[in-house]
Amino acid sequence: MRYLPLAFDVKDCPCLIVGGGSVATRKARLLIKAEARLLVVAPEISDELQRLATASGGEIFREQYREELLGPAQLVIAATADADINRAVSADARARRLPVNVVDAPELCTFTFPAIVERGPLSIGISSGGAAPVLARQIRAQLEALLAPGIASLAELAARMRDRVKASLPEASRKDFWQWVFSGPVADKVVAGNVVDGENELLEALQKWQGSPAPGGEVYLVGGGPGDPDLLTFRALRLMQQADVVLYDRLVSPAVLDLVRRDAERIYVGKKKEFHSVAQDGINQLLVDLALQGKKVLRLKGGDPFIFGRGGEEIDKLAGAGIPFQVVPGITAASGCASYAGIPLTHRDHAQSVRFITGHLKEGELDLPWSELASPGQTLVFYMGLTGLQTICSQLVEHGLAADTPAALVEKGTTSEQRVVVGDLRTLPQLAETEAVEAPALTIIGGVVSLHEKLRWYHPQ
Repeated sequence: MRYLPLAFDVKDCPCLIVGGGSVATRKARLLIKAEARLLVVAPEISDELQRLATASGGEIFREQYREELLGPAQLVIAATADADINRAVSADARARRLPVNVVDAPELCTFTFPAIVERGPLSIGISSGGAAPVLARQIRAQLEALLAPGIASLAELAARMRDRVKASLPEASRKDFWQWVFSGPVADKVVAGNVVDGENELLEALQKWQGSPAPGGEVYLVGGGPGDPDLLTFRALRLMQQADVVLYDRLVSPAVLDLVRRDAERIYVGKKKEFHSVAQDGINQLLVDLALQGKKVLRLKGGDPFIFGRGGEEIDKLAGAGIPFQVVPGITAASGCASYAGIPLTHRDHAQSVRFITGHLKEGELDLPWSELASPGQTLVFYMGLTGLQTICSQLVEHGLAADTPAALVEKGTTSEQRVVVGDLRTLPQLAETEAVEAPALTIIGGVVSLHEKLRWYHPQ
């Protein structure tokens, strides 16, 4: 790291801008936001830049740059099209030990302007030290998308309440209180625009914190999607960064798990065929126990927690124990894997409906309404159907579906290891064995599978 990221307080400070064009104007806009006083020198100065300098209480010098103009300056920016003038400004400022920025010339700078994400009093700077400004701007765009506009109101609320919290709580409790504010219902209300309700909740909580321990824990039931971390929702990412402890299963990809808060405790509770590291009843109770310890618990599931994810069972237990919880839906495997395989689940030329079915064997049997499933004009998606694939295909044919009905297996869909094996009801079981398809794998059956070769767009490396 060559450049040390710092935040300058330039309120009412005289800042000299050498240059009068569009680049100088852009820098002036930033300085005005920080309430600086602008000194502008250039033979020609844009109308907007003149207005900004005047509004700041600064001065305008319609002349060529000369060293004497550095006298009152506390910060200097060179933004001219003349390389010789820019070099002279840099040398003169350095000689006076003034911080100087020369636009598009990092070798002449003692500081650079970062790409800035601004939300009220909260500001984030992303800097490459002038090495890759376009990359810094792209990262800024990603952060802009992640940070809700309402977070500015949350920062402003914290500023208003800071002294009150300081007077009400001992130092040892303050950090935990603010962490609760920024990661709980207060933040949810304020970011959503309910500032008054959020402030009232903060004040009620402050009274409780003064005379009792911190409020109890909470559980976040979050869908982690089918594997590609880019498919996570913004809310999922936010809660993943707030959790004290995470319970995750084997369908959560390593790339998604890497986005959980680094210091969070991780507990694996995955299930495989004939092997459960923790029984479901044990998982349900563990969620309750951890929340009662005052922890923020992330229950991270592959896909969507309410589609064959037993999420309903888990929150039923939480509701019975009086534990607060939130549910964040995720992209379910059927949608994600089919999209990445180029198989539209409801193309109107092939299917008028789609059905999601569990292919999980219960006591070695698949008890399903085969006659209904064998109806034409629909797409069938089987979750956890790899073990029972032979039974699925043979039963569908036996109950009237054509043996040449297209069928596919999508293994590890949406990840860099994705494979798509295409056949029909007659050939797919043998293909699964020949190609050594492994779980997690999704089975898709119906005419839409015939579109795979034409519409496939995702080519994992």
